[in-house]
Amino acid sequence: MDANFKTVQWANCSSIYEVNIRQYTPEGTFKAFQIHLPRLKEMGVDVLWLMPITPISIEGRKGSLGSYYACSSYTKINPEFGTEQDLIDLISSAHQLGMKLIIDWVANHTGRQHEWMINHPEWFARDEEGNFTERNGWDDVVDLNYNNNEMRAALIGAMQYWVQSFKIDGFRCDMAHLVPLEFWKKARTACETIKPLFWLAECEETDYHDVFDASYAWDWMHISEKLSKGEANMNEVYHVLHHYNQYPAGALKLFFTSNHDENSWNGTAYEKFGAAAKPWAVFCFTWKGIPLIYSGQELPNYHRLAFFDKDLIDWTTTPQLHDFYKTLHTLRKSYQCITNGATFNLPTEAEKTMAYLRYDNNADPKEIILVALNLGDQMQKISFAHDLLVGEFNNIFSGLSFTFNQAVSFELMPGDYFVYVKN
Repeated sequence: MDANFKTVQWANCSSIYEVNIRQYTPEGTFKAFQIHLPRLKEMGVDVLWLMPITPISIEGRKGSLGSYYACSSYTKINPEFGTEQDLIDLISSAHQLGMKLIIDWVANHTGRQHEWMINHPEWFARDEEGNFTERNGWDDVVDLNYNNNEMRAALIGAMQYWVQSFKIDGFRCDMAHLVPLEFWKKARTACETIKPLFWLAECEETDYHDVFDASYAWDWMHISEKLSKGEANMNEVYHVLHHYNQYPAGALKLFFTSNHDENSWNGTAYEKFGAAAKPWAVFCFTWKGIPLIYSGQELPNYHRLAFFDKDLIDWTTTPQLHDFYKTLHTLRKSYQCITNGATFNLPTEAEKTMAYLRYDNNADPKEIILVALNLGDQMQKISFAHDLLVGEFNNIFSGLSFTFNQAVSFELMPGDYFVYVKN
């Protein structure tokens, strides 16, 4: 990362919860969502990420409500979600509970009907015929013209507005790699004259860690899905994870089994991973990086939410995975080896299984965590040995204690996940 930028201290051990305001409640408003904050806090959520809160273009609108990512203004609030005061109240309540809140920022394009188009048409990309255009096949949006410095300045001013007026804690930047890196450097520099922020990039371009604290683990997600389909093996999964280890010091990866794009377009975590959905969630919380939970995953959610229309998350039942995620959140907050420690992969030989140690020899007392996962749909027997696996360990989910003496054997049923912490 650029020497001028430093990751906010609270980011390293945080988890992120992506909020789909539209689908979260019957009202689909900030006020209605605010009622859920104590539950999410109790579950262990640290950072709330609101999908875009700006108004949506009517022209070119898809479905009945349109795409969050086709805005008509960068400095107004989507009236469907409430008022400016409603947003201020939501952020204030989150802060009072000790949570942070970041907003989704779409800097590559706007909707086909944006307020800038009237007075500043030169701020948008044009095709050879002079029509507004975009380059990625999204026909409800228009690309911004990054050759225009006035547009860049106005966009940075809009970002500062949300930091200054609403006290947000950072940005999740949509398709960050489609926007020049130099712009992001100036944007972060300008915004952080107001307050230190957390910056998350939806991209996997290593260079973008010059600016961004964290980036998406898309490659891992894709290879893990291929593993579930029998189109890849564990060596390919480890290859991607090894590549992440070569990132610049301090660079964080965002791991997830679902998000708004995946859920709506490619299937729920259970469609993609089957029995391995929960083991992969355990991985997201125990590997080095930042875990993400998408709205409703704590239920769990077996439904693909419509993207352009109202499609309510069903909260009529108590979230079955509340304690599952609370246990994982507690683990991350209790052991620094999860965020700062070393990783040792334990060879298991069995297909679609994974076992690894997270440890920190410098902690006092020394921290050792063993994770074993069955990522397939067959029962697997695994055995391995390591000098650190000596003494009494506690299973964080069952509470049962076991004594290890270097050599360890497990019989893992489909969907099994074991996490043992050295007592």
